[in-house]
Amino acid sequence: MQVDRRRFLIGSLGGVLGLAAAQPLAAAAWGQTAGSDLRRIPSSGQTVPAVGLGSWITFNVGDDPLLRDESVEVMAAFVEEGGGMIDCSPMYGSSQDTIGYGLERLGRPDSVFSAEKVWTNAAGEGRAQIAETRRKWGLPRFDLLQVHNLVAWEGHLDTLFGMKAAGELGYVGITTSHGRRHDLLERIMETQPIDFVQLTYNVLDRDAEDRLLPLAREKGIGVIVNRPFQGGALTRRLRSAPLPEALHEIGAETWAQAILKYILSEPAVTVAIPATTQVAHLRDNKAAARGPLPDPALRAQIVEQVRAL
Repeated sequence: MQVDRRRFLIGSLGGVLGLAAAQPLAAAAWGQTAGSDLRRIPSSGQTVPAVGLGSWITFNVGDDPLLRDESVEVMAAFVEEGGGMIDCSPMYGSSQDTIGYGLERLGRPDSVFSAEKVWTNAAGEGRAQIAETRRKWGLPRFDLLQVHNLVAWEGHLDTLFGMKAAGELGYVGITTSHGRRHDLLERIMETQPIDFVQLTYNVLDRDAEDRLLPLAREKGIGVIVNRPFQGGALTRRLRSAPLPEALHEIGAETWAQAILKYILSEPAVTVAIPATTQVAHLRDNKAAARGPLPDPALRAQIVEQVRAL
């Protein structure tokens, strides 16, 4: 019965969405996403929903048909909630295959902003890896390609800038995580015409506030936030703690929403990409982008509350 329900959901969504043309960078599609708080990409003005979807670990399900269909349920709910950025990498095991499978089942909705990475120590292998990644997603091109964790970044950026100039790519970015190599990231932001930087930022991991986030605003670079919940450790830590009344007043119903509201209230942030295996959590995350965001005083209270717990 559970599998039949999944098939019904997926089939129904596919029928509603139809076989989309999957045109990346379709700005009109973003204007049609209802109920999501939209953010402007600084380098273009295009808008994108503020809460996207990560895929590290959660979509690495191999060939298990039940787990793949559960992943499609999450993607289906994501599309229902307005879509936006789905982020992946060749490093993420079978996650690319899972996303491609889901996009095919859902009729390749044009509300998905495709964000991928190049991850190989040999810069000359970048184009071949990107082509294989594109095959797995089943897309003609990506909206965004990023150099993953600064690996061979100079050569890969040359490749990505060339692809963008040729119209084969929408945006170019570079990533890091866990607060690593911020000095090098800052140098790249200072000297390279990138559109996006992806980094770790949340209520406890706040090193990016010192220099990287102000620099992103100064340079007009979009910011993608990874590990908003510290891989789930932060929400587990807060699971049994009551939510302060002040957070209810800005529409937060859960600690996950409060954490995302904290992140999204930072003016430099464009998109946060929490990963999840559960539809309920996906909808909860999406809801965080709606309604008021904390002001500086409430942001400070959130930090204090979380540290105390």
